[in-house]
Amino acid sequence: MTSETGTMLREFLRSPADIGAVAPSSPRLAEAITAPVPELGDPVVVELGPGTGAVTSIIEEQLSGRGHQLAVEANPRLADQLRWRCRMVDVIDADASTLPQLLHERGLDKADVVVSGLPWASFSHDVQHEILSAVSRVLAPGGAFTTFGYVHALRLASALRFRQLLHTTFEEVVPGRTVWRNLPPALVYHARRPRTPAPRGMAVVPSRRCPESVSEAKPVG
Repeated sequence: MTSETGTMLREFLRSPADIGAVAPSSPRLAEAITAPVPELGDPVVVELGPGTGAVTSIIEEQLSGRGHQLAVEANPRLADQLRWRCRMVDVIDADASTLPQLLHERGLDKADVVVSGLPWASFSHDVQHEILSAVSRVLAPGGAFTTFGYVHALRLASALRFRQLLHTTFEEVVPGRTVWRNLPPALVYHARRPRTPAPRGMAVVPSRRCPESVSEAKPVG
């Protein structure tokens, strides 16, 4: 067991609803959700729920000092470890729903890419709505939001609600391939073009459509 895996497991046992995973994201999953990071320019890239930094390190390598990389981690122990591991990354111990304020404090208007490793299926509707609303407010025109859901939880009511909320928040939501080489396996979502924000507290009607098929999905790579 690696030190990162041990840390994730300990934090999961402390608060499973907040952590949502027993192990860091695999390189295959990290590669899939960081695909929108621009190869050129000085983009603002935000990561929500970076955990021990498996995805953070990939983004840091892709940027190679370009732009501004912000990692928002609500767990103070994981945030402290991440600061030590990724010295060039702006790591902040804060709630993801405060993202607009966090960018404003740094003199940043918009984010070109927002990557999320948050455990959406563990969140209430209000928390899901608050965080997605925050993301939609900061995303630059042409920007991208990527996240994922664990395959074993895709049919939970909270996961179905989250996918419906994705579609009401963004005009374009594209499920990627299932990453089987991850613990647990995960399905990636790519979203663009935020819609006009819905009124706070607006009810979201669960979709009657069946969830994306995982049996027909192909593994990455």
